[in-house]
This record gives sequence, structure tokens and C-alpha cells, in this order.
Amino acid sequence: MTTRPRKGSAGTPAPGKLPLPEVAEMKRRGDRIVMITAYDAPSARIADAAGVDLILVGDSAAMVVLGHDSTVPATMDEMLMLTRAVTRGAQRPLVIADLPFGSYHVSVEQALESAIRFVKEGQADAVKLEGAGPMLARVRALTDAGIPVMGHLGLTPQTATMLGGFKAQGRTATKAVQLYDDALALQAAGCFSLVLEAVPSPVAARITEALDIPTIGIGAGPDCDGQILVLHDLLGLTFQEPPKFARRYANVGELISQAVREYCADVQNANFPSDAESYHAPSAIKSGKPIRIAR
Repeated sequence: MTTRPRKGSAGTPAPGKLPLPEVAEMKRRGDRIVMITAYDAPSARIADAAGVDLILVGDSAAMVVLGHDSTVPATMDEMLMLTRAVTRGAQRPLVIADLPFGSYHVSVEQALESAIRFVKEGQADAVKLEGAGPMLARVRALTDAGIPVMGHLGLTPQTATMLGGFKAQGRTATKAVQLYDDALALQAAGCFSLVLEAVPSPVAARITEALDIPTIGIGAGPDCDGQILVLHDLLGLTFQEPPKFARRYANVGELISQAVREYCADVQNANFPSDAESYHAPSAIKSGKPIRIAR
């Protein structure tokens, strides 16, 4: 794996870093954008080496790595820690940090404070927030402050309870029109890109066609400008039934389980560690001769 130079000061792209304007150019050229959700430095390095364009440090970490049953419990401190880890591992991909629930809902000022922390402390290249409506003022304020913002419409996990659970959105004409209008509003407010989650394919296709900014789909069909999956889902590292849209490219979880089972057996049967895996003492110790210790 090629090692690229580290990022410089907050908000300053490192040499080799994908320039933010290139994301819009990819849409114009028809190049598909590859995005992955990851939560640590090793995963970021793997994604970087594989050619991923964007990495989301998602508040889905609350469910995927912290064991909660929703994204809501994710805290600023937890998300900042994960973002710092990912930015240490990712060199070329742009790193987008999820603003966790409660970190931008109270006021524009709170949103600014939270986003600034992600850029300064987490070294994130951009932030993501969910919804439109009252969030449009937050988007405008963040972009005015020079912080790139990715929007998120459709199934918005932070407010999944109000949506009736983790269900597809925009499945009626009225709701589809609302998604379309919200997408245009987020673009006008300054978003550089937009995640569409669990949205019917024709609705996502219509929104993608109407927008100048790229759409990133997750359960939104093949016509978005890019796609995103959680790394743990595509590797088979989750312990529940994956969503319909999460294609599993490998079953790494089973490989890890098998390795741990073999380790357990080797320890229990005194087959680990072997002589080759052990440190050896000087011959004087092995022979039982006394050893003089210099004072």
C-alpha cells in the first residue's frame, strides 16, 4: 500500500487528497462515486487502498460498533474519537463526519460549534446532517463558515421513530414531492452532496436528474451518482440480518470466528504458544547456574 502525506492544518487538503470540487465534476462526467462508512484507521487504510472516494464516519457506529439499537446514543466525544482514527488512516478519500443527534438541533450556533470541532479536532473534510426544513439555516451557516456539508434525506435514522421505524420513505406521491423539494432546498442552501437513503428508485432517479450536486444512494436504486455501504455490512461483520440493500461481498465474520475458535482450542490443548513463539533464556538460566547481577 502506498503511503501518502498526512493532512496539514484543519480544513487544508493534503497532497493527494481528492479535491472537493472534483466530487461535482465526477457527476458531470458520469463517473460513479464510491463511498463507504468506516469507523477506524485500519478500515480507512483499506478503503483508501481500494480506491474509495469518500469515507463517512457515521453515527451508525452507535449500532455497529458500540452495541446500541439506534444511532441516537452516539455522542460528540465518541464521534470525534472515531473521526480522528479515520482521518489518520485515510489519505486520498474525503472524510465526512456525521453530526450526532443533539449536536446541531438546538440552534445554528450549536451546529456551528459542533461542526467546527469536527474540522479542528477530528480533521474532517466535511460534515453531514439529516433533514431539511429547519436544518436549511444550519447548512447555510456552516457553508458560510467554510465547512462543506453533505445532506441526508429519505430514511433519516436519527428521527426513525417519527418515521415509523427503519422503513423506506417517499412511497406516496405527496411524500415523493416533499423529498424532491427538500433536495432542491438543500442544494440551494449550499450542500455539496446528498445522501438518499431507502428511497424508491424512480424517486431517487428523478431527484438525481434535477440536482447539480451528486446524490449518494443507500437503498435508493442504481441511478444515483454514487453509492454508500457500511463496511461491516459488505464484509459480513454484523450480527443481525442486513438491510435489503446491503450486498455482502465477503463473510469475514465467519473467518474471524473460525480463527478465534482455533485459538481457543490451541490454548486449551497446550498447543499455543509453541517453542518458536516463545522467548528463550540465556544458557546460564537454563542450566540452573547462579547469575551475578551487576550493581
